[in-house]
Amino acid sequence: MPEKKTIERARQDQREGKAPSTQAGEFVREEIEHVKEGKHGVKNPKQAIAIALSKARRAGVSVPPPAPGKAKERTRRQAKRDLEKGKKEGPLRKKAA
Repeated sequence: MPEKKTIERARQDQREGKAPSTQAGEFVREEIEHVKEGKHGVKNPKQAIAIALSKARRAGVSVPPPAPGKAKERTRRQAKRDLEKGKKEGPLRKKAA
């Protein structure tokens, strides 16, 4: 689960009209900090970036899935799933509607 301040920073970037990659950068920064602090069991920075992009998609940042040929089919499928999960309304929003 991303930290509250990370989500707030990403939302601020979104309000300012910045690109989705900039918004996702907040999540990447958080993951890299966790690696440096020793909170994670990731082996390398690439793995931390992949985790951060997944968290960003689930938080509602519209980072597109990787292009065909750039990543495994399973990775692309999971990215699509994360993106859909991020677009769904939460339980509180469903009640209000």
